[in-house]
Amino acid sequence: MLRLEKRPNPSQFWAISSPVLAVLATMIAGGLMFMILGNDPIAAIKIIFWDPLFHEQFGPYSRPQLFVKAAPLVLIGIGLAMGFRAGIWNIGAEGQYIMGAIIGGGVGLAFYPMEAWFIFPLMVICGGLGGMIWAMIPAILKAKFNTNEILVSLLLVYVAQNILASMSLGLLRNPDGQGFPGSRNFKDYPAAHNDYLIESLGVHWGVVFAAIAVVVAWFVMKYHVYGFRVRLLGESPRAARFAGVKPGRMIVLSFLVSGALAGFAGLFEVSGPGGQITESFNSGYGFTAIIVAFLGRLTPVGILFGGLLLGLTYIGGELAQLMLGLPGAAIQAFQGMLLFFLLAADLLTNYRVRRAR
Repeated sequence: MLRLEKRPNPSQFWAISSPVLAVLATMIAGGLMFMILGNDPIAAIKIIFWDPLFHEQFGPYSRPQLFVKAAPLVLIGIGLAMGFRAGIWNIGAEGQYIMGAIIGGGVGLAFYPMEAWFIFPLMVICGGLGGMIWAMIPAILKAKFNTNEILVSLLLVYVAQNILASMSLGLLRNPDGQGFPGSRNFKDYPAAHNDYLIESLGVHWGVVFAAIAVVVAWFVMKYHVYGFRVRLLGESPRAARFAGVKPGRMIVLSFLVSGALAGFAGLFEVSGPGGQITESFNSGYGFTAIIVAFLGRLTPVGILFGGLLLGLTYIGGELAQLMLGLPGAAIQAFQGMLLFFLLAADLLTNYRVRRAR
């Protein structure tokens, strides 16, 4: 018989090793799943993790796409992690991502066909505001009425999805689209298009903002008083109150930051790689970013590498669907396994396994 014994202090070894162990366990479990589906597990894992980077045929296309896929995950993950470290659980980043795309993209389309330099910057600002406004609903309800922010933020995702469907079929539908759902394509409107800055590397403004977010978040968490308050509130809420930290204010600030970053991600995606506001525009980045945040140990640099890894699974998953005929749900399950094994491995950071007497 075995039992878990609380460690006096968290294990630094397991804190560093658990993400690696989780990735390896995911590869093994995912390989078994692919084998049950009738595919060669080694070939499937190779296509997901190796071919997008090193295959002579797919690599030249897939390597630039790595930054494109990772940028929204990193942006959203940074915002979520700052709240998670304070014990504030925003699970509805997908809804904030959608609303940022709708509001920011809608502002740009309102100026069509005007060509002016201020249109895209205004879209970016409105995209961030859209995410912030949507995030304020669970924040205010939590701060004022002590509602469950997990439940409220999650339910608002489905409200945002219905608004997205309504907009793509109604107010924002392309009047020249012959009745097909979806807005105008931003690639046909240069003033509102998030075009590549360095096409060979897949760098657009979303990638630039993600890099800036990593640097700013690292500085804030390490040197700014806000970062100190976040850490203190997460580690000891009682001590935080004695130190003058106001939980209600921190809840609102955390949701503002995470909502703004998710809104930015939505705007950069819809005006760039996404191309247009459609009913199926959202691709689950808001939920996948939760995996990225925990895989990165809730640290900015760790989230950068976690976003690149999950971005690789998106690209490799698309290749696996094309080459092996794997269903898209299998790739989503593969990504979910990573969070499951990461949380399981994290148990060893705070507990050790002992033989029961």
